[in-house]
Amino acid sequence: MEYTEKMAKENFTVIVEFILLGFSDLPKLQVFLFAILLIIYMNILIGNGLIIVITTVDSTLQTPMYFFLGNFSFLEICYTSVTLPRMLTNLWTQNRTISLIACAIQLSFFLILGVTESFLLAVMAYDRYVAICKPLYYPLIMNHKVCVQLVVVSWIIGIPGQLLQTYKVISLPFCFNELNHVFCDVPPLLKLACGDTSMQEFSVYAVAVLLGMFPFIIILGFYFKIITTILKLPLVTGRRKAFSTCSSHLIVVGLFYGSGIITYLIPKSSQSGIEKVLSLFYTIVTPMFNPMIYSLKNKDVIAALRKLLSKILA
Repeated sequence: MEYTEKMAKENFTVIVEFILLGFSDLPKLQVFLFAILLIIYMNILIGNGLIIVITTVDSTLQTPMYFFLGNFSFLEICYTSVTLPRMLTNLWTQNRTISLIACAIQLSFFLILGVTESFLLAVMAYDRYVAICKPLYYPLIMNHKVCVQLVVVSWIIGIPGQLLQTYKVISLPFCFNELNHVFCDVPPLLKLACGDTSMQEFSVYAVAVLLGMFPFIIILGFYFKIITTILKLPLVTGRRKAFSTCSSHLIVVGLFYGSGIITYLIPKSSQSGIEKVLSLFYTIVTPMFNPMIYSLKNKDVIAALRKLLSKILA
């Protein structure tokens, strides 16, 4: 017994880096995966970058809704850049090692930005709630100062808790260093820890409920009131217009929370392949579709894009 404990202690004390296995079990698809992920990353940068530019320079888009959309697009670029560049590097160089410090940094930014996205989606839902349910008070309630404060709170609210979360996870005694995932995340890291990690797992899910599900419940509450108000509108055209202003946001909320909830509810005994695909979905696919979701059904965004492109090509 003492010998086993001694060997376990020796194992986790020498671990100063992890090996991100990623999709190493698909050696023949490495080049293909690199090309696909590179195209996706370029689309994310260009698409969300265009949203940021047009919501900043176009005078017709200087409203709270597009102010939040611009911030959300910037967040999507940051969120994706935490994980995707390293994935591309690992696929290109086949060097899959990541130091303990680099893993901690990646994990902390990933968790903090995830919380930011949750609260920013809630803020955008609040904006739609005020616009539809209290239209006469909209300019007064959603003034520029309030919009800035809501965005700032969304960006900083998750920092203390997620830094503590990162410290608690990364300071665990690790017996293994092969991380069967595409980036540093809490569930796969807990699988590498020695001994009982039930307390850490409880902490993870408690924080996820508090900082992740709480904004989701708020979003559902706002949309319940929004739908109730829309159904009371006398004209069908008015209902259709009101629904169209919310549909894009609802799609993004569904993509982000749907894949995220499924990922964290998968039992530890499940195959990690499903976790990898789902984690790619809410960290990469959702940010890629964000510009298309908000622009395809929005005449103002399309008009602003055309105006910008005409200036560039003139």
